[in-house]
Amino acid sequence: MDKFFSIVRGLGLTRGPKKLLAGVLGGIAAKLGVDVAYVRIGFLIFCLLPGPAVVFYLLAWVVLPDQNNSIVLQRFLDRRALGK
Repeated sequence: MDKFFSIVRGLGLTRGPKKLLAGVLGGIAAKLGVDVAYVRIGFLIFCLLPGPAVVFYLLAWVVLPDQNNSIVLQRFLDRRALGK
């Protein structure tokens, strides 16, 4: 799993500082160099279409590193491995 998390960190995409929920859309906006409002509007339109928009957002929240380079899924798996 460490290789997977290294690959994710290597993408250069992090959950952004401009958050409403988990910062996923803020991170995408920062990576693309556009205003976060455009990305949020695009995501809302994406949510109106039939498809897995909410699942995509939740997966991105769990897998993308935050501003401290910490990944939620990795922390969870590490805690389970330690038995905590």
